[in-house]
Amino acid sequence: MTTVNSNITFGNSHISIEQINAMAKGQAQAELSKDGDFKKTIEQGAEFLKNLLQEDGVIYGVTTGYGDSVTEQVPLESVHELPLHLTRFHGCGLGDIFSVEQTRAILGARLTSLSQGFSGVTWELLQQLETLLQHDIMPRIPQEGSVGASGDLTPLSYVAAVLIGEREVIYQGKVRPTQEVFAELNIEPIKLQPKEGLAIMNGTAVMTALACLAFQRAEYLIELCSRITALCSIALQGNSAHFDDILFSAKPHPGQNQVAAWIRDDLNHHKHPRNSSRLQDRYSIRCAPHIIGALKDSMPWMRQMIETELNSANDNPIIDGVGQHVLHGGHFYGGHIAMVMDTLKTGIANLADLMDRQMALLMDRKFNNGLPNNLSAASPQRKPINHGFKAVQIGISAWTAEALKNTMPASVFSRSTECHNQDKVSMGTIASRDCLRILQLTEQVAAASLMGSCQAVQIRINHQQLEAASLSDPIQTTLHEVFEKFELVDEDRPLENELRHFVTLIQNQHWSTYSIER
Repeated sequence: MTTVNSNITFGNSHISIEQINAMAKGQAQAELSKDGDFKKTIEQGAEFLKNLLQEDGVIYGVTTGYGDSVTEQVPLESVHELPLHLTRFHGCGLGDIFSVEQTRAILGARLTSLSQGFSGVTWELLQQLETLLQHDIMPRIPQEGSVGASGDLTPLSYVAAVLIGEREVIYQGKVRPTQEVFAELNIEPIKLQPKEGLAIMNGTAVMTALACLAFQRAEYLIELCSRITALCSIALQGNSAHFDDILFSAKPHPGQNQVAAWIRDDLNHHKHPRNSSRLQDRYSIRCAPHIIGALKDSMPWMRQMIETELNSANDNPIIDGVGQHVLHGGHFYGGHIAMVMDTLKTGIANLADLMDRQMALLMDRKFNNGLPNNLSAASPQRKPINHGFKAVQIGISAWTAEALKNTMPASVFSRSTECHNQDKVSMGTIASRDCLRILQLTEQVAAASLMGSCQAVQIRINHQQLEAASLSDPIQTTLHEVFEKFELVDEDRPLENELRHFVTLIQNQHWSTYSIER
């Protein structure tokens, strides 16, 4: 775990996407608010439920079975066993295991929701979640098995199981039995109170956590793709007037205009306008602000929807301990996250498609305005046997095609489940997982495109077709950063390791962009 720089306080405060991401990356530590009113609100909900049970009240998932089994009345002497059964029969997840980073985000999202004070959980349960985060004890959670309503039941059952000392955790890089790690650290398993199994599991924490992680990666890709576009325009000897501020004042989408301004400044348009023998560059250069900008302009409403879901009570029933109400509804439904993730993944795939087209132009001497075929920097004597970025460009097309294939919206593939009780479900978790896959593929495209576009610009400089001094400071910085970690491809060599390293650097937001100064 990396060095913790700050604390994130849960309870009586809004939690942001950036805070969840900081905690996920190990850059911030979770703590419960020490505010007395916050603790009192939590305790009132739990106490209200306890009193209601003593009065023989009927509460879904407390004195009844779950879902379609709501008609089954649970005897009062068995209500304490019911949450244990809920956690156990949902232990059927399959697929890959969520990473430690993703799992921290999941725990953070669940703690945020339960801290709203409408779930009827005890203070001890919140403390147990806090303990897991502070000791970096992460439940081992399979990724597959949620339809996104009634929430992320199966994956979150692995969180509930760990709270009571069952199943397995990832601790200090190893998968170990929870009971063993708890004994080693003197952590006592808790006993779930009647509604607490449902409160942990019946919510949108998994899909929302993944959405937080995806959102921040998308923000960075928007900026990196804009920088790559500027590099491609320079390499293709493009027309910087395509990004002119007067031109963009006629179509004032703010995100689109921000992207145009970034590229315009990268190109030194007002100081050193770049003209082309072509009146108009191809769409993948000329229309890049419109393509990238459509996603940029969508980010504010996506942030609003993710953060509203994050800071909501999203289980069922809702417990109003202060007003003493039990309210049965469907807040576990992940439709908002599904909508955001289906939209975001489409926007990200469009970035992959844009960079794929830009790289196709750079590689092909029929379209690249005098650059060597496949961007090979080989000497004239060695050119016949060297192939430069030929295979990388094939890889870019493969990664892009896979990204585009995965843009099919998950939310429209609702499946009626659980004896037709869950007859319309969100598929929000599948949408979030799709989005992360598309992000990975697009980051691979971006890694290759960053290498290729920098190689192309450097070839222009080496061939004295471009003066390095005419380049803007941000472009010079990017070239310097890239060639610190990447040698010009003048002789064919395997590029896998360099590509993988560049993908990791992108995911760690290493490269300078418009909001990141070095």
